[in-house]
Amino acid sequence: MPSAKDAFMSAYLKGAEARILTGEHVDRVAKLSTVQDVASGIREVMDIIKDTEAGRYLAEAMVKTFDDSDRYLWLYFSGCLSRLEGLKLVPDGIRRVLAAYVVKYDAANIKAKLQGLATGRKASLIPVGVMHNQGRLDELATVEGLGDVIRILVECRLGDYADILRDYSAEDAGARFLTEARLDGRYYENLLKVSRRIPDGFLLARVFSIVIDMTNLALVARALADGLGKAVGEAIIGGGYLISADLARELLSQKLSDLPSALGVAQYREIAEELVTGYGRTKSVTVVDEIIDKHRFRLLKEMLSPRVLTPMVIAWYLTIKELEVRNLRLILKAVFDAVPVEEIREYLVSV
Repeated sequence: MPSAKDAFMSAYLKGAEARILTGEHVDRVAKLSTVQDVASGIREVMDIIKDTEAGRYLAEAMVKTFDDSDRYLWLYFSGCLSRLEGLKLVPDGIRRVLAAYVVKYDAANIKAKLQGLATGRKASLIPVGVMHNQGRLDELATVEGLGDVIRILVECRLGDYADILRDYSAEDAGARFLTEARLDGRYYENLLKVSRRIPDGFLLARVFSIVIDMTNLALVARALADGLGKAVGEAIIGGGYLISADLARELLSQKLSDLPSALGVAQYREIAEELVTGYGRTKSVTVVDEIIDKHRFRLLKEMLSPRVLTPMVIAWYLTIKELEVRNLRLILKAVFDAVPVEEIREYLVSV
């Protein structure tokens, strides 16, 4: 039977959902004509989104450049998570899922740092996650050796990610690719473990397994488009719902045009067909992520949006907040680049 904490959390998160960027906001922004100066365009966008929580945050932040907006959007998202963590009536299951979920951004920051070590350039890090919350992100950005990266991870209690880095070689591009894949695999493995150990968590585990399906399908499509094939087999993530790790590796031996029939999963055939068509039209692998993002949200919405009084509410909240940040980043990037938002409308996914 749902507890008072479950009822409170459902009400809190549904209230937050009412203050996010919606399809109506996106449609209004897309109708804006190209403006003569960036400042005017930003003011128009801010006026349209002023009734959203993110819009009010950005207005107070006094955004002047895209880099400003990018950092403030992530800080806004991090602040939303921090407020959740600070609430007293958060059910223990949701608190554990939230703690496991935010490590997604630590994994992303570790990968960015590895790329920085390999290229000699300063890593661009996302101000979200355990290392950010513990005030160690600036240190991570400035250290120059792998040993210091490992030390920071251990001190932030991210030792299982530190273990993956111990045999890493910055000079070997192939090893770097596999290391990054192992970081993703460890993240999803931990997320599934947590989900399966909480009350009613079996449905939540299924949600994250579907996310793994989409992640692997995107990896396979990009690999086939780039002609990499079986070379990326070790990057496949285990724990998928309908696409097993073995099936995903078998798909790497196919041609991209044969992906829909070789997949053999009716539920995902439409996605595979769209991937083939999209790449054939654009010849750009970036279209893969755009198509996968759209369908991942559709699948999660079908499973999550009707759910209340269960741990599923936190997965839906995180999904729509990340989508909100993604949409706003794309919109603001277009405005700062003096590109009509209508031209990127197809890449925006409406809640």
